[in-house]
Amino acid sequence: FAFWSRTPADTRATALERAADLLERRMPHFIALLQLEGGKTIDDAVSEVREAVDFCRYYASEGRRLFAQDQPLRGPTGESNTLRLRGRGAMVAISPWNFPLAIFMGQIAACLMAGNTVVAKPAEQTPLIAVEAVALLHEAGIPVSALHLAQGDGAIGAALVAHPDIAGVVFTGSTEVARSINRTLAAKDGPIVPLIAETGGINAMIVDATALPEQVADDVVMSAFRSAGQRCSALRLLFVQDDVADRIIEMIAGAARELKVGDPHDIATQIGPVIDAEAKAQLDAHIARMMATARVHLAGETPSSGNFVAPHLFELASADQLTEEVFGPILHVVRYKAPDFERVLQSIAASGYGLTLGVHSRIDDTVETIVERLPVGNIYVNRNMIGAVVGVQPFGGHGLSGTGPKAGGPYYLPRLATEQTVTINTAAAGGNVGLMTEE
Repeated sequence: FAFWSRTPADTRATALERAADLLERRMPHFIALLQLEGGKTIDDAVSEVREAVDFCRYYASEGRRLFAQDQPLRGPTGESNTLRLRGRGAMVAISPWNFPLAIFMGQIAACLMAGNTVVAKPAEQTPLIAVEAVALLHEAGIPVSALHLAQGDGAIGAALVAHPDIAGVVFTGSTEVARSINRTLAAKDGPIVPLIAETGGINAMIVDATALPEQVADDVVMSAFRSAGQRCSALRLLFVQDDVADRIIEMIAGAARELKVGDPHDIATQIGPVIDAEAKAQLDAHIARMMATARVHLAGETPSSGNFVAPHLFELASADQLTEEVFGPILHVVRYKAPDFERVLQSIAASGYGLTLGVHSRIDDTVETIVERLPVGNIYVNRNMIGAVVGVQPFGGHGLSGTGPKAGGPYYLPRLATEQTVTINTAAAGGNVGLMTEE
């Protein structure tokens, strides 16, 4: 850490930019790995490599702005005051399997750009992608001493989090694991270190009677079922105004019924497998419960073998029936009457999550009311609610959905650094030279 933290910010940024160039040149190789380990369709794999490239370039650009030189502060004549950002130390980065390249690279790139060293613990389901990504970063100029890879399951992550010498944790995953990490950090003696956690949510979309049905159907299908529903931003709970509910639900079910589920290497496939047999078993159990307690609008078919889960659409009597995030291609819909709009907002707020929210309405006052009332991290109006772009739609939520700051946003790097103010009495050297030279 001592060596890397003294490395000029421009040198650190240049290494990340070289990594971005290498990722672009080796895109086919990483697409193949993402399909092999993550079950990604070709278009999802391409988007993920692109996002990893964007993270490297964005944090390099922000790092030059924030770390390249001290920031002058206003003060009295005869005195110099500056503010600088410094690295914290050795950071632990724990990443998920659903974005094993983009989130993995984003966490590492940010920590390194801020002058920290990194011990990266990838998801146990996607070890090859992590090996290749770390090797690429080393090739790009990141010293082996500054970036280490620790493969393994949750026990490895727990051991790293509990280590007395870590300077902070960057985590993306479940709310339950984030709570465990938080308790471990709080129980340790020594410095109080930061936890940056991005977790999931029961992400909702509100559709009123003024929305365009065709656009709603297209955006709902993409938001709920793309990537087999395995995005933390994916739509889980759809509120539709009763006046238009029948038509919109029918269109969504019809469109989802046409999605092809199968081998992600086939360019015609739109939904690949879920990550593993354990995930499939949990989703199948939820589907069985919904079949018995909810109205079924769609129950798709899957190939006879493999970890596939087809799109499902269930109508609930109340949003209270959905008590936890269901991480797969399963959409739950609730009808509401126009006078009950306030109760819809209250039910979304009461969930405690605040990651993504969709709104389909052509009434500006309705949109403004929703945005004002619900402090959700990312709100998408009259469009789908997945695929946040680095630097354009910084991503992250509140409450049970994370701590902030947002990944790919302007406040992320400073959270990974410490601040230092340097005050110099320039009058001790004979006066304010700037005044005398009229600078």
